[in-house]
Amino acid sequence: MASPAGLLEILREKGTPLGPWGDAVASVPRELFLPDEIEVGDELVSRATSRARWLEAAYSDVSVTTQVNDGRPTGPDEYRLPTSSSSQPSVMLSLLDVRATDRILELGSGTGLNTAWLAHRVGSHRVVSAEIDPVLAERAAKNTLAAGLSPCIVQGDGEQGWPDGAPYRRVIATYAVTAIPYAWVEQAEAPRGRIVAPWGGSFFPYSFAVLDVRDGGRAEGRFTGYPAFMRSRTLRPARGLLDGFLHHREAADATTTGISPLRLAQDPDALFYTGLALPDAWHLPVPADDGSGEMTLWILADDQASWASVDHTPDGREYAVAQYGPRRLWDEAEAAYRAWEALGRPSRDRAGLSVTADGQQVWLDTPEHGLSALADLPGPRGTGD
Repeated sequence: MASPAGLLEILREKGTPLGPWGDAVASVPRELFLPDEIEVGDELVSRATSRARWLEAAYSDVSVTTQVNDGRPTGPDEYRLPTSSSSQPSVMLSLLDVRATDRILELGSGTGLNTAWLAHRVGSHRVVSAEIDPVLAERAAKNTLAAGLSPCIVQGDGEQGWPDGAPYRRVIATYAVTAIPYAWVEQAEAPRGRIVAPWGGSFFPYSFAVLDVRDGGRAEGRFTGYPAFMRSRTLRPARGLLDGFLHHREAADATTTGISPLRLAQDPDALFYTGLALPDAWHLPVPADDGSGEMTLWILADDQASWASVDHTPDGREYAVAQYGPRRLWDEAEAAYRAWEALGRPSRDRAGLSVTADGQQVWLDTPEHGLSALADLPGPRGTGD
């Protein structure tokens, strides 16, 4: 059944821990927040020509892309970068631990659906949402009003928070950041405030940082979940077709490695810790389509100047490496991987994050054990301090 009640039933059948958010899911029609054309995976769905399919997508537990390339007209052969979406409904707000009297700041209104759920839970007068895109901000305000809600939706850079409404008991970002802006800590209520944000650099942006705000202007917490959110627009790295990142292939340096690229690519803990040393490069595993079990792991610098590839073959012990550019990206990744092994291959849940006016620091087990062994490896930038 393509309806809020149907979506609620889907989530319950999947065992999604809805908690107090079940009533919001059942009460706020998701269809009010979606444009007439949406993208679900590689499928473009039109409400005008495929209404039944459109409604099915609207009330399924899937992420729906609602804007590409910041809303610019996009040609048929142009790279399509998703820039706004309605998140998968099962990615819930439970990490915020919201109480009915909490004042909440949301960064990234998007369609306004998440804003509406917050407003339904605590009341519209307790929710402020900042959206950098003026078109999306206006649309989100209209969408929430159509749902009978009126949170304060403002146009502004979420990196700066929204000081006019501070302090907030809860702060949530709906886009991924490489560093927690200190403005969020300043505007959160201490010592009972909480910040939840998708966190990570280009290599591994798939963690929620859940930080509790302490007295003395400090926020501290750990990582959980595997969210896939869009990046902050103000700090978004270049993305595009692969050909734009792969160049001078004939001039690449050839070496070998004893580390299986498959072992790295399939281990989220290894990816997390390796990513601390490569916040400005992304990885792309490409399996062969011939059933051979072979795979190529590409590592591509955000600035498009450097790239590396490592070829996996089943039962191999040495793997072919190619690298080009001012950086040796595989060498950096291998050094970080070795450092993670030297630490005893810790899982991600042993890592934590502290944010102060001086910046952020990633640590292992306790704040006294900073991960400088990874964040300060040779390379142009790290996320350690």
